[in-house]
Parts: sequence; structure tokens; C-alpha cells
Amino acid sequence: MSAVCPICPHRCVLSDGAIGLCRARQNTGGVVRSINYGMITSIALDPIEKKPLYCFYPGSFILSVGSFGCNFCCPFCQNHEISMSGLQGSAAIYYSPEKLVDVAIETRSSGNIGIAFTYNEPLIGYEYVRDTAVAARQRNLQTVLVTNGYVNEKPLLDLLPNINALNIDLKSFSKDFYRRICGDLDTVKKTIELASERAHVEITTLIIPGENDSAEEMRNLTRWLSGIDPHIPYHITRFYPRYKMTDKSPPPESTIESLAEIASESLSRVFA
Repeated sequence: MSAVCPICPHRCVLSDGAIGLCRARQNTGGVVRSINYGMITSIALDPIEKKPLYCFYPGSFILSVGSFGCNFCCPFCQNHEISMSGLQGSAAIYYSPEKLVDVAIETRSSGNIGIAFTYNEPLIGYEYVRDTAVAARQRNLQTVLVTNGYVNEKPLLDLLPNINALNIDLKSFSKDFYRRICGDLDTVKKTIELASERAHVEITTLIIPGENDSAEEMRNLTRWLSGIDPHIPYHITRFYPRYKMTDKSPPPESTIESLAEIASESLSRVFA
């Protein structure tokens, strides 16, 4: 029996046993379920600023966890070893939601404020994020998502009551750019709008030479963001050669500085 995955706009139509584009969701008996539920490939106690979240409990730490899979196909992915792998290609250890919350509680003495789902795309593991976020809230822990924002409205709205903060990648302000990485700009914009009404949100753009580094694009992007909130924290980060983009060099520091100046015309909190 085939089934449609409800989590992201790909809406993968899967025959029984088939796995979706994200490599993390499978049709089992007519129901699409996460196969990366609780399967943790990376875990670390990180400074909150590394997410990056500069305006949410600054100076604190957060237990950061990742699984495997992603619903984008970015050739510049910084964590491709896990985001582009599936269950068979991942060295994962199972943590139940309760166990992960217990680990977070144990690290409170080191400055930990909660749990961040990061490293790979967390929303393809919707069920685990949902269950863990509920358990974390019951123990007075903060829950953070670091996400590409490519998610359907219903699962997003179901999650947000138990999410305290998000860093959302706004990878470009070009629809063509998003098509090339298997995504959709309008969906990400809608995610930013909905999340900003319900949680603390910060935005990140990774600047890639020749791809998303024009002054016009930065001006359009930040003007749009200012319409949501002129004080939304905005992070401009620097590309380094990775994965399938080892032929490109990092952008010059002068480019980052120039783009930050343009962003500051519309936004009050720009970090570069």
C-alpha cells in the first residue's frame, strides 16, 4: 500500500517499504514513519552561540544532537557525512526521549539549558523532536531547532508550542537557488513567518561566492526580514570548501563586511 509522507513539501509517494528522499522516513504498512527516531550520530555540549543563537541565553551551553538524513541536496553541506547518509551508513546510538532528557539534566551543572536538534535536518525526524520536546518541557529544559525550514505547515505548528528557539537557514533569496538544492524559497519564508510569531528566531545565511553574494540579493533578503521584525538577529556566515564544492574558495572578508553593512540598513542586529 503506497502512502504520502506528510512532513515536508516533497510529499514523497512511497510504496510499502520504500524510503523517502530524505533517507530518514519509510512507508511501513501504509504509514510513513521516521526510521531515524532516537538514532543519534552526533552529541556534544556546545556554546549556544555555535548554533548560532547570539540573543537566546547568551553565554550558556546546550546539549546538541544530530541524527542522519536531510530533505535538501546542498552540494556545499558542512555535515554531509551524516546529512547525506541513511540508516545503513550511519554509526548511530539509540537514545529514548527520556534518556536524552536525563543526559541534558546531568549536564546542567556545566551550564546546559536544554537540547538543540542540529547537525542534520531535525524536522525529518519530527516524531522524535516532538516527543523529546514535550519531555524536556516537563523538566524545565529549553528546546532549540537548527533547521532549513523546509517543512509543511501542520507539523510545524504542532511542534512550535514546545519549541523555545530556532535558527533557520535562509540560504538565498533566489527561487532558482532553492530549486537547485531540492527546496522552495516560499516554504522557508512561511516557516520563518510562523515561527517568529511563536518562538525566538534567528536567521543564518551562508555566503557562497557567485551563488548568493550579490548586494541586490542581500538587500532584498534583509528588507523582507525587516518586515517580519527589524530586530530579528541575522547571521552572515562564511562558506568553506566542503562536500561537492571543493572547487570554490571562501568569500573574501571584504565581501562579508560589505554584505553586513547592507544588511544593517534594514536590520538592527547583524552578526558577521
